[in-house]
Amino acid sequence: MPYQDVFVLFWDQVKESIHEGRFAKLTMAKTIGKPNLKNIFVRPIYSKEDFKVLVKLRYASKETEDEEKELSLEDAFNFLKSHLKTSFSTVLLFTTTKDVTFKINKKDAGKITENVPTFRDVTQAKK
Repeated sequence: MPYQDVFVLFWDQVKESIHEGRFAKLTMAKTIGKPNLKNIFVRPIYSKEDFKVLVKLRYASKETEDEEKELSLEDAFNFLKSHLKTSFSTVLLFTTTKDVTFKINKKDAGKITENVPTFRDVTQAKK
């Protein structure tokens, strides 16, 4: 299955974990090539009005300062999707019940695997 379709299925698990209050963190890893952008981290910001995420871009060079953006879930999806295959080939979802890994292989196919949870508790991002 093309990685774009599998990523939508993966994102459904992200939304489900948020809805159930199990979303701990999301990380984009496994860079493609040698980009300055090293990782993208996504942490939850729960509030009574709505749900947002804090997206942190971590760079390899010390000269480039890390960036943070507060985004809606839909904006975060589009932002992360734009970095698939161009900067990163792996996305890790950490929830309190399981870890879910999305990977793109060399044939542009997506794959989702599940493992035991790394996190026991949800830690909100600090603004």
